[in-house]
Amino acid sequence: MSKPHYDDLETRAPAGRERSQLAFLPDLIRRAKTDAPGWAGHLSSVDPADVTSRAALARLPLLRKSSLKELQAKRPPFGGFATAEGPAAARIFMSPGPIFEPEGHGEDWWRSARALHAAGLRAGDIALNTFSYHLTPGGWILNAGLRALGCAVIPAGPGNTEQQLDAIAHLKPTAYVGVPDFLKILLDKAREANRPMGSIRKALVSGGALFPSLRQEYKQRGIAVYQAYAIADAGVIAYESSALEGMIVDEGVILEIVRPGTGDPVPDGDVGEVVVTTFNRDYPMIRLATGDLSAVLPGPSPCGRTNMRIKGWLGRADQTTKVKGMFVHPEQVAEVAKRHPALGRLRLVVGRAGEVDVMTLRAESASQEPSVAARVAETLADVTKLKGEVQLVVPGTLPNDGKVIADERTYT
Repeated sequence: MSKPHYDDLETRAPAGRERSQLAFLPDLIRRAKTDAPGWAGHLSSVDPADVTSRAALARLPLLRKSSLKELQAKRPPFGGFATAEGPAAARIFMSPGPIFEPEGHGEDWWRSARALHAAGLRAGDIALNTFSYHLTPGGWILNAGLRALGCAVIPAGPGNTEQQLDAIAHLKPTAYVGVPDFLKILLDKAREANRPMGSIRKALVSGGALFPSLRQEYKQRGIAVYQAYAIADAGVIAYESSALEGMIVDEGVILEIVRPGTGDPVPDGDVGEVVVTTFNRDYPMIRLATGDLSAVLPGPSPCGRTNMRIKGWLGRADQTTKVKGMFVHPEQVAEVAKRHPALGRLRLVVGRAGEVDVMTLRAESASQEPSVAARVAETLADVTKLKGEVQLVVPGTLPNDGKVIADERTYT
């Protein structure tokens, strides 16, 4: 009988997992600072021995994924953040940006086997891998996990629909791996051409949103589809299980949810930016700010896995916008909040009035006194160098969606 979990790590007591992961942090940071000049500079003021708790980790500076392109341009090929530089890597990839990523030596380097196992794939399955193998790492990330599980892989890549239908008819793959939408394209083309695709009964998708209606359509066609959340810089971050209640954080990741524009963790349940720390010896990531939004779900998954769960992808945290020709950043809204700690959630709304850009800061406040709004307006002008109105609202009024800048101008 097939085991329900990939290994015992998935079902260990949460407190034990936390102790184990935190115990690894000092050595991870020490090795990164010793062997990677980018990390040595980025964490120059950090004593690795001090980082033994989540609170201590939260005091470390973020490394923003959006800054990697510039950092790599200054120090090729990987910005000094890889402990195994170009010649020591097994493969080197180029993602849009361009951002370059290494792949080191060893089995399942990106840690995708766990997510594939949770999606029902097992040794003996034949998987049609439609992620790209060209320059970007998508195809290779899943390829490594499939091979580690003992699956045979059809390295199909995207496109070439007719050729893929030929391969499906002849090889009868049992699983699909790729973006959510391409599976529907294959299914629809197969139906139009009266080609067989009934062998595919399970799928792991990533790289795009799996809308509930699409998941239901796949279910009606006899295919159980699960999602994985992965990025090129950190591998698999979280994945779905048969419970279909959120996404379970991978065992090789420490995940934080922080207030956009800051590195400050938010209370569980609040939407914020996903920040990950990975224990990769070749390409360690220490508080990588992904730019993605999510939120922590309470309690363990009904499937028996005990790691933290998140809601999945809830949008992008980078809400920078331009007002009257000047950029306004989420970090600036966070600075206003920092200077007025009595405020709750903030949202800067940008609109148009009389063909002129206007901005209004909506702020949750227990006090509705005009003097409070006036002081906050002064701070807003000081921080952004732009004048804006301040509207004080009752605490709990603003939506919990992680959005701190809302551009409501119409561009059509």
